[in-house]
Amino acid sequence: MRVLFVCLGNICRSPTAEGMFRRHLTEAGLDGRVEVDSCGIGSWHLGKAPDPRAQAAAASRGLDLSALRARQLDDRDFDRFDYLLAMDEDNLSVLQARRPADCAAHVGLLLEFAGFPGRAVPDPYYGGDAGFEEVLDLVEAASRGLLTAVRDRLERTP
Repeated sequence: MRVLFVCLGNICRSPTAEGMFRRHLTEAGLDGRVEVDSCGIGSWHLGKAPDPRAQAAAASRGLDLSALRARQLDDRDFDRFDYLLAMDEDNLSVLQARRPADCAAHVGLLLEFAGFPGRAVPDPYYGGDAGFEEVLDLVEAASRGLLTAVRDRLERTP
């Protein structure tokens, strides 16, 4: 099972979601059964660590994002991952436009798994620290729901 989180530059929202979901998998004893990654639509930050503000907010909740590095969405991701989860409608539109016709992956918004269909994880890049805290709150709620969906799918897979 493979999960990919997607945002614009892969330095704020998607690495935060990756770190949070990894924690939930570890706590559920599923970390060895699920591969998790994140990427950006754009190439502006390739190879860079997450934004220092994202790292600080995550660290305040016990998450270490420092080893993560930004990468860009690759067309092969549609074959490699079972879930491609966008942070907002713009990212989702790019995913849908690039999605191959034979792609079997779930492509949607992350916050669907928090019971917030159509709602976006707002981009905190140009705002203050409160935006990074809001991202953490939202991705934590979505991670719980995603964990349930992934666990159910793993149980159905022989």
